[in-house]
Amino acid sequence: MTALITTDLVRLGADWGSDKHDVIRALADVVDGAGRATSKDQLVEDAFARESTSATGLPGGIAIPHCRTSGVEVPTLAFARLEPAVDFGAKDGPADLAFLIAAPAGGDADHLTILTKLARALVKPAFTDALRAAETDEDVVDLVTHELGEPAPAAKAAAPAAAAAAAAPTAAASAAAPAAPATSGTSTSLVAVTACPTGIAHTYMAAEALEAAAERAGVALQVETQGSAGSTPLAPSTIAAAGAVIFAVDVGVRDRSRFAGKPMVSSGVKRPIDDADAMIAEALRYAADPASAPRVEGTASEAGATDGGKESFGATARRVLMTGVSYMIPFVAAGGLLIALGFLFGGYEIVNDGQSIAVDNTFFNLPDVDELGLDHALGGSAFFAYLGALLFTLGAAAFGFLVPALAGYIAYAIADRPGIAPGFVMGAIAGTLNSGFLGGIVGGVLAGIVALWITRWKVPTWMRGLMPVLVIPLLATLISGFVMVVILGKPLGRLMVALSDGLNSLQGGSAIILGVILGLMMAFDMGGPLNKTAYAFATTGLGAAATATDAPELKVMAAVMLAGMVPPLALALATVVRPKLFTVPERENGKAAWAMGASFITEGAIPFAAADPLRVIPSIMAGSAVTGALSMGLDVGLRAPHGGIFVLFAVDGILGFVIALVAGVLVSAALVVTLKSISHTDTDLATV
Repeated sequence: MTALITTDLVRLGADWGSDKHDVIRALADVVDGAGRATSKDQLVEDAFARESTSATGLPGGIAIPHCRTSGVEVPTLAFARLEPAVDFGAKDGPADLAFLIAAPAGGDADHLTILTKLARALVKPAFTDALRAAETDEDVVDLVTHELGEPAPAAKAAAPAAAAAAAAPTAAASAAAPAAPATSGTSTSLVAVTACPTGIAHTYMAAEALEAAAERAGVALQVETQGSAGSTPLAPSTIAAAGAVIFAVDVGVRDRSRFAGKPMVSSGVKRPIDDADAMIAEALRYAADPASAPRVEGTASEAGATDGGKESFGATARRVLMTGVSYMIPFVAAGGLLIALGFLFGGYEIVNDGQSIAVDNTFFNLPDVDELGLDHALGGSAFFAYLGALLFTLGAAAFGFLVPALAGYIAYAIADRPGIAPGFVMGAIAGTLNSGFLGGIVGGVLAGIVALWITRWKVPTWMRGLMPVLVIPLLATLISGFVMVVILGKPLGRLMVALSDGLNSLQGGSAIILGVILGLMMAFDMGGPLNKTAYAFATTGLGAAATATDAPELKVMAAVMLAGMVPPLALALATVVRPKLFTVPERENGKAAWAMGASFITEGAIPFAAADPLRVIPSIMAGSAVTGALSMGLDVGLRAPHGGIFVLFAVDGILGFVIALVAGVLVSAALVVTLKSISHTDTDLATV
């Protein structure tokens, strides 16, 4: 393995001016002069681009400009002790120690792991003090290699006195003040995730700072670093046991849903480097008083993992599918609401020529309503007719991304970013093959598996930079596309036709049975896997039918939303009818449940179900089943995927909507009150 730093990459007493960009250019010159750069200009460009996202100055007079770049083929560290110090954006002033960290775009895991060790070392005062005390270039090289656990360069047989000096304070501190027990002072444990855009430096420095602060506070903390060197996910049992989670990230958290419902402290990745103690204290405060804390969106569900912390096959399949669905839903929501508003303003005739009307006209040159062919526009107005056409066109465009987004992010859940491009292409191909959302699911899984397989190939160093931008997208798209078009296209298309025909044939009793099943699924786990499965079934069907004037998929969407509104509304009603059957906190939750239920947020029922699952869950399932059955039986249709009572304009059959909702709420509320009254007295519950 090539040494990360040599004496050719060290400069002591460097006077490169007062501008950080000049320092970065000079460090790139050092890398180039040492024969480590394949393109100095590319290295400078990538380092500048990283610097523009957030400053790389750190507390204590340190700067770590860094990047992943095709300008180097092997990981490289260039170090300078600056005289005078230069401002890199740290809060406490300019930096006199600067590391340029250059990682190749396709760097291997071994080198990236070593770079993470360096990032962690830079938050240790003993290490940085020793760098300032180093007298020669060799001293600096030996300090760094000693800290990283690498063999020293062959030119030096033993570590200099400076290296020993660096190690001595650390050893002395450890002897004088042994680490506090993880549980001293508090039994609360915490978890954290750190991630920065490049995943090289700040990710690991933030983790080191948080771990040190947690040790000072005497609290157990486990950190998941989502960086370039790979990530070892926290065990589900560890997450479940934690009182709060800390997100110190500048990018999205992978599989964020694992932390759903946890009290949360959230910041950029630099905050813990500057103020980790305050973040730990804030997390402990939220853990002690969850009611006052912001929460990770979503609701806690079953871990679905083995005792060893590895995902089971079922949990993996659910995570992959739900990732695709969660990224798809914004397209469904935006598209569905826009189409529904288009119908509201422009009338249902808009489905025929809405796009041409929107494109061929403007607000400033509107023909008569008769010429537009939209006689049923709101108020007979040409303005509303055109507005409806415009909204309909935008909504239809949003719906066009539904299946590609589903497939793309299913592939992303399997293969991370290399899966996105082939996944989106397979979603588009599913549309071409008329295989709908089933084709999107299959294509996304196929693209993700192929992309993941290619990422594990062992390739020459020179080719690593090409893998993520050229080789993986090209080959994964080619292989999965061939399988989709040549082998799976026609069978999936026939399956979709059969599913569509099956929905179209639902009449009377069969439709009511489907409504009962969907209602039971929506109420059983209130935002969990069954709830999300039913919702995904409805929204993906809505994508194919929202532009139609009448379709069974619209009835499915109505049944699902109505059934999901029942649990929180029923429990809110029960707390009003018999308040003494509920604890004071439950009565307070009941007040919030009115708004949550009206907005189609089924999770509003969770506090009640968690406190008394054997009575609450069967009751709300019964009410939701009644609502689902009535909704299907009364032919209620819905063009919007969310919104509750606030999207009544998108409902076909408002009277049936109200009847189904009220009936289910009354059934559930009556059952909850009855079951609670059987085994508890008002006095007992009032004092709980």
